[in-house]
Amino acid sequence: MSGRAGHPAFMDAQVQKAFMKQPTAFLNKKGSEGRKMKSNRVVKAIGLGFKTPQDAKDGCYIDKKCPWAGNVSIRGKLLRGVVVSTKMNRTLVIRRDYLHYIKKYNRYEKRHKNVPCHVSPAFKLNIGDSVIVGQCRPLSKTVRFNVLSVVSEAQGSKKFSKY
Repeated sequence: MSGRAGHPAFMDAQVQKAFMKQPTAFLNKKGSEGRKMKSNRVVKAIGLGFKTPQDAKDGCYIDKKCPWAGNVSIRGKLLRGVVVSTKMNRTLVIRRDYLHYIKKYNRYEKRHKNVPCHVSPAFKLNIGDSVIVGQCRPLSKTVRFNVLSVVSEAQGSKKFSKY
């Protein structure tokens, strides 16, 4: 089953040898022979003023690190950055630009940090998009943040609009 125009949230959930399912969803409901089946998808609201994406509610992806459909809570810092790499599977790298003051010369210099973030299949991101990420528990050796919303999408080539 291919998704809506190849969107990752609507691709087939069974892409591995093991049976993929949400751990909190019960799939063996009885007595549904003649009636229309309701989706067994479990989705939660993360709070903090972020709305649950429609693709998280309607999609069929299985992602245990998704803040809406998985077992991850958002707590701590909220950061904003620009996507610079989407080469990893369900992980991207954002760039955070900032200014560092040098007292001796009474001037600022540009610096940046790269932050790896988990991205749910509910989002379809490209290089240059501006996103808001939230801190969560460590998801891997380097990933401690989760993408919560897309602020703006890139126009043309990748552009950093902060400076």
